[in-house]
Amino acid sequence: MWAGKGRNAATLESFFDLLGETRCAQLTHVTADGAEFIHDVVRERAPQAVISPWTPSTSWPGPPPPDAVRRGVRNQLRAAGDTATATAIKGSRWALLKNPPDLTGDQKTTLASIAKLNNPLYRAYLLTEQLRAAFEAKGARGRALLAGWLAWARRCQIPEFVALARTITRFLPLIHNTLDHHLGNALSEATNTHLRLLTRRAYGYHSPEALIAMATLTRGGLCPPLPGRS
Repeated sequence: MWAGKGRNAATLESFFDLLGETRCAQLTHVTADGAEFIHDVVRERAPQAVISPWTPSTSWPGPPPPDAVRRGVRNQLRAAGDTATATAIKGSRWALLKNPPDLTGDQKTTLASIAKLNNPLYRAYLLTEQLRAAFEAKGARGRALLAGWLAWARRCQIPEFVALARTITRFLPLIHNTLDHHLGNALSEATNTHLRLLTRRAYGYHSPEALIAMATLTRGGLCPPLPGRS
């Protein structure tokens, strides 16, 4: 495990410097987010490696598209004076974001009411679930589902999903790598969650090095189990 100061090409270059040419040449797959500088450095230092971005369902920068649609719809209803429907929409966040098997009975009822109350918001939910299904299927079927999703999203007239479709199209060759090689960066995203928690607690840290040291030593952070630790 390694961490360094900065989120830029120079920091990533220093990681590959430490790795060395021999080990760089042994890399076969790299998972990363959509930052172009990461892709550029990987292509330069490990050109043989397949690059796979993260699963773009609710993990792209900014609010998840269904939640952004929900807030926009709620604000429109408030402005129109329909406070009852706006209140119902306000309480639907987790029903829209949860995986269907994890929905409670009340959340299933909420989704059923949204299907009747607001068609754009329900379509946003369906778009999210089809995108999720594409990445669960993976391989050739995942590619086919994703192609269908892109066709739907481009003409759905929901700005958040039209923008997401443009982003996915931009990274489509790399996203196909994710589907074909069954790769993801769930482990690194879980690590980022630990790091964000440490950062919120970091009132006394005066340098990035202090945060990095705490991250490597904290149980549940970057450091693997060490002998004698409890």
